Amino acid sequence: MAGSDWTCSLSAMHEWESPDYEASLPVSEKSNPLTRDIDCTSASRIVRMLQACDTQMFQEETGATYQRLLSEQVIETLMEVAKRVELILKDPQDSLVVLSGCGTSGRLAFLVTSGFNRMLRELNHSSVYSYIIAGGDKALLTSQEAPEDDPKLGMLSLKKVCEGKKKVLFIGISCGLSAPFVAGQLDFCLQHPEVYTPTLVGFNPTHQARDEPMPGCTFTFHSVVQRMQELSKSQKAFLINPAVGPEAISGSSRMKGGSATKVLLEVVLCAAHAAAFTNTPITHMGILQHMRAYEKTLDTTYAQSEGITALVEAAGQSLQRGRRVCYLGWGSLAFLGLIDASECNPTFGADYRDVRGFISGGYRVLNNNEGPLTSLGPDFCIAHEDFLHLVLPSLNDHDFILLLYTHSDDVSEVARLARRVREKTSNLHAVYHQVDGDTAAAAQQDDIMSKLCLSSVKITWPSLASGSLLHMWELSTKLLLNAVSTGAHILKGKIYQNHMIDVQVTNSKLYCRAIRLLQKLSGCPQSQCEEALLKAVYRVDKLTADITSCDITTHTCAARKRTKVVPLALVCLLTGCSFVEAESHLEQQPIIRQAVEACLS
Repeated sequence: MAGSDWTCSLSAMHEWESPDYEASLPVSEKSNPLTRDIDCTSASRIVRMLQACDTQMFQEETGATYQRLLSEQVIETLMEVAKRVELILKDPQDSLVVLSGCGTSGRLAFLVTSGFNRMLRELNHSSVYSYIIAGGDKALLTSQEAPEDDPKLGMLSLKKVCEGKKKVLFIGISCGLSAPFVAGQLDFCLQHPEVYTPTLVGFNPTHQARDEPMPGCTFTFHSVVQRMQELSKSQKAFLINPAVGPEAISGSSRMKGGSATKVLLEVVLCAAHAAAFTNTPITHMGILQHMRAYEKTLDTTYAQSEGITALVEAAGQSLQRGRRVCYLGWGSLAFLGLIDASECNPTFGADYRDVRGFISGGYRVLNNNEGPLTSLGPDFCIAHEDFLHLVLPSLNDHDFILLLYTHSDDVSEVARLARRVREKTSNLHAVYHQVDGDTAAAAQQDDIMSKLCLSSVKITWPSLASGSLLHMWELSTKLLLNAVSTGAHILKGKIYQNHMIDVQVTNSKLYCRAIRLLQKLSGCPQSQCEEALLKAVYRVDKLTADITSCDITTHTCAARKRTKVVPLALVCLLTGCSFVEAESHLEQQPIIRQAVEACLS
């Protein structure tokens, strides 16, 4: 990072920890001081800002406001949860470890359970891990946000998965301590302590847990957390909730929230596996060293910032021209491409065709609970064959294609696909992971990078235990893809300052977030912001009694059919113009910051 940028970053690095900084917002919803002007800067500076934000994950505790990822209490809790997993691994009969979440959290629950069940199969050990994602397997690939608001659905899904089990360690993931779906599951665990040990993973302090009523419930997320806190004293429940700092794009928990979730889950399960199968005791030092390895992964990834910047610029140019970004991957790196693509629709208001992921082997390799989902529509066609059939024929040089693979994948297959792509477009790029000293694999893939790809990022890793190395490759790829898709959408104009202004308002969490965002950016009172939001949802200049008497669920259902809801509301609030005028301004200038500034000038 350049000297002046770094000095600026140091002064802003801890600013968010002040009790006075955006005091009404939980940590996960605060805006990051490091990225205030990320919407009007270069691709290289975007990458440096993202690096500075990701670095906050591993900062030491300052001793004042928040516990952090490497805090003593967090490490101790990880040890205790790992010991519970170890007991289940040693006596798996009628036992289960369930990982559950919504959106990104649920997708990472799937990724982690798939990987660790695969390890167990290789040891001829019975599988003990199950995943739950709000909305079912459709939510692995597309945004399914209505189920996130249903605590009863969460409870019923957990009950179904655990039928007949006598011992269940439940790990519910909610980055903001806010998802009703997960709250319902935790409450169910608390009601059945003879079977369930509930664990909550999130990134806000407990007092910032969501305290709003949920449909058909007498409890709130906050009240569930309070009950868990009491039980944690006797280790009948566990809370893992370090603060990792505000997201680079405010509220975009797919980024640091997702990365930290992956780190915490894998540290726990790796420690448990080592204890169960290699008699390696679970120790404070062992957990800490593993966490530090992930910190090193972050450094190794961003050491390639020049190559990442080239990818961001190329992907941004494709989106600006209304063209595609496609990830073609192998193994678990391909699933990270699927995850990243699925997040662009709710985060940036993108069409599913804008950013897409494809995996070699399709659903056979994905091995999800519900099997192939291709009958649900083209956005669920995820195999390389689907790419060749549905996407390749219409490609041109303005489409951005990114290969994701490692030295252990079939490089000749990578080369064959790369040649097919080059017949249609020269805009082909690659991200490749290799182990230091593996000259055979390196020589094999040089032709792909030097002769077929416009640019490439080659990351070389020291030789580690194979399982750990794969986890590092995955985190590295996640960080890199988050940077590419976020940076590309910033360059397209989808961010206002460092806020997801074009976010979809499709559940109660996003509805409340939209109102808070409009308050912050306009300076108008909450009631006026909600009124502007509803006018944009219903496309009217005057709200009727029929509209104002409806509940949030009705409003979010209506919002699913709309585009640019929050940008339209913001333009109306800032300029005082009518809805029709605001729509006209945004049609003339789709880059939101410029449209708003043009209205105000």
